[in-house]
Amino acid sequence: MRFDWRNLLQLLAIASDFMPEILQQPAVRNPLAVSLGAIGGALSRYYLNLWFTQQFGSNFPYATLFVNLTGSFIMGFFVTLVLERGVSVSPELRLLIAVGFLGSYTTFSSYELDTFNLLKGYQWYLAVTYWAGSAIFGILSLYLGIFVARFWK
Repeated sequence: MRFDWRNLLQLLAIASDFMPEILQQPAVRNPLAVSLGAIGGALSRYYLNLWFTQQFGSNFPYATLFVNLTGSFIMGFFVTLVLERGVSVSPELRLLIAVGFLGSYTTFSSYELDTFNLLKGYQWYLAVTYWAGSAIFGILSLYLGIFVARFWK
């Protein structure tokens, strides 16, 4: 039996007809969609990390590189299908994939999308500042966190 994404999308489209009334409310559905997506993203990242470490060792962060690149690809693909190609996707499914799954799979994809949106808006200075600043201040923040934790009493 072959898995078909169209069947999943059709199921998600009609699922709302069978949900209890409380689940019809966006205040419940939206966080639930993000949470369910986050579970899948986090587990995907975890198992990919285990697999890459078994296959290639731990001398280089192969899994992180793979996750960051594939997450960026999936974000670009999904956002283009929905926003430019007009593929109809429910708001909950958008949240499940773009915020929940990709948000826990990799934050790098959001970082790249934010940079792209600044570039697309011809905000070159802001794009470069955000892109480089995130990397530079990110590593500095990591070191600061290490420093504070080492001296925490």
